[in-house]
Amino acid sequence: MNTLAYSGGPGPWILLFPLFWAAVAIGGVTLLRRTVRRGRRGRWQARTTQEAPAEASPITLLGRRFAAGEVDEDEYWRRLSVLDEQFGRGSKGGVA
Repeated sequence: MNTLAYSGGPGPWILLFPLFWAAVAIGGVTLLRRTVRRGRRGRWQARTTQEAPAEASPITLLGRRFAAGEVDEDEYWRRLSVLDEQFGRGSKGGVA
């Protein structure tokens, strides 16, 4: 009877097949995790870049002051009309 056990067997090469597939599986999981993690941050966003928030516009600051109760409604609308002339949608931010 001729079997693998008596013909020398597969030898140490048999260990390479499970190690190869384990390396493929670990590499696939690692690649998938890095891709998913990058997808949450955005494609072009750098890892260490932390931009400072943009300076708030005067209209936004006035709105925050009104919400905090620092200015009353009449003063809010009066100041808003002045700011809207300078920083509103139609102007370029310049003084006429």
